[in-house]
Amino acid sequence: MTNKLLLTGLLVGGSLLAYGQDEKIDMATMDKIRQEGMQKSQVMETAFYLTDVNGPRIQGPGYMNAANYAKGKLAGYGLQNSRLESWGDWGKGWNVERCYFAMTAPYYKSMIAVPRAWSGSTNKLQTADILFITDTDTMALESYKGKLKNKIILMDQTYKVSPSFKADADRYTEEELQKMASAEAPRGSGGQRGGAGGDSTMRRMMQTMRTRNVFNQKMRKMAKTEGAVGILNSTQTSKDGTLFVSGDYANAALGAVPDDLADLSISAEDYMMLCRLMKAKVPVKLEVDVKTKFFADDIKGYNVLAEIPGTDPKLKEEVVMLGAHLDSWHAATGATDNAAGSAVMMEAVRILKAVGAKPRRTIRIALWSGEEQGLFGSRNYVTNHLVDAKTSKLTKDGENISAYFNVDNGTGKIRGIYLQGNVAAGPIFTQWLKPFNDLGATTVTAQNTGGTDHQSFDRVGVPGFQFIQDRIEYNTRTHHTNMDTYDHLQPDDLKQAATVVAAFVYNAAMRDQKIPVKEPVTAQQSNR
Repeated sequence: MTNKLLLTGLLVGGSLLAYGQDEKIDMATMDKIRQEGMQKSQVMETAFYLTDVNGPRIQGPGYMNAANYAKGKLAGYGLQNSRLESWGDWGKGWNVERCYFAMTAPYYKSMIAVPRAWSGSTNKLQTADILFITDTDTMALESYKGKLKNKIILMDQTYKVSPSFKADADRYTEEELQKMASAEAPRGSGGQRGGAGGDSTMRRMMQTMRTRNVFNQKMRKMAKTEGAVGILNSTQTSKDGTLFVSGDYANAALGAVPDDLADLSISAEDYMMLCRLMKAKVPVKLEVDVKTKFFADDIKGYNVLAEIPGTDPKLKEEVVMLGAHLDSWHAATGATDNAAGSAVMMEAVRILKAVGAKPRRTIRIALWSGEEQGLFGSRNYVTNHLVDAKTSKLTKDGENISAYFNVDNGTGKIRGIYLQGNVAAGPIFTQWLKPFNDLGATTVTAQNTGGTDHQSFDRVGVPGFQFIQDRIEYNTRTHHTNMDTYDHLQPDDLKQAATVVAAFVYNAAMRDQKIPVKEPVTAQQSNR
């Protein structure tokens, strides 16, 4: 998932509970779904194959191996037309084949290091000195010319490594859930507006980032030309053994890699130690051996799709979709982001097949690629299938999508659902949650949440929803880190999540009408 939980909205009364009393819920099927999902779950087996067996699912062989596994499993469950579907050109795939990094002087110290995605290799084990860059002004860069050969570049940074007095993991409290349930639909398509001071701060931050990016690009070009060994990077959050690692995905998405310089993420503690040694003029030697590989044989991006066909002659052309992104970053095996969501959605359709569900509408599962780099899989699916390129209006297929349901907030149990401002759907979902209130799924909020694939549908007018999940240790420990492994998954939570999703999808496929479309925001409302 990209930027998570972009919540908006102010307080409103409990109007979401005032309607929807006439929803027809097949309680016998709900009970079957619950028994299958909670007592006979296969969600952890699926998660095991997506993580421990497959490894990282970054674009390239890692993603394609997982996609083919998922395609085969969905077909094995009895879904029809299980397939890999290309959404267009992605560019080069990439993976890590080897990585070793250590300090050998003034003493030996091994270090955790992970190459940034789409970075290059050292070609062999190399011993190198540090070139310490203390000035990021582009004019000052000239002073480093002729000094980069066989060096590892370290840029002066001041990170503060402070202890945390909060638990890594937590769940939503009843007070937090009640506040979410009381929130009104956000006005306009954006988030909260900042005042003049906030805008000024943002402009300064953006200018600083642009200046640093210009410097970095020039420095990297010079480093590659002169034969530097590599470059080190870190973040203030990469501490306590947890590294937050992503990559140059803007260039990767276009298939353009600006250089093949080895670029290693290390902990803030190790980074600051090296900076202190350089400032004290203590001689430092480093050993580094990095081998990465680029793949250009197939530059297409692929989603995984499969269906449970509808049975109602009048409704079977309509579709209820559920999905999650299958791709991950590479520092670990992408367990909570987002093997968890993919396994939950695969388990949801398995449950429906296992209980013999005969949905009136077609149910379609989608496992997306390229979410981490900008929702590429889902956005292109919407562009290719659901929107007319000439008119920007929904095609017949787009009009036939009743709803899209998404999971991408880690391993936590489902506590409810975000409406994305679609208040008309609130009373419906409130009724659907009632059979699972005792499992902790209680909350319907009009709030928005962002950064994942439901947005691709919501932005074109197709009802798209993301479930509320307990945070567990998602933002503190696992999201985009070297800790995002199978052992951080919560089996009981994932069983509950798959059960709730299966029920929602079934209910959406069975009701007489499609899920309501949210009312468009008027210019007057947007400018309030």
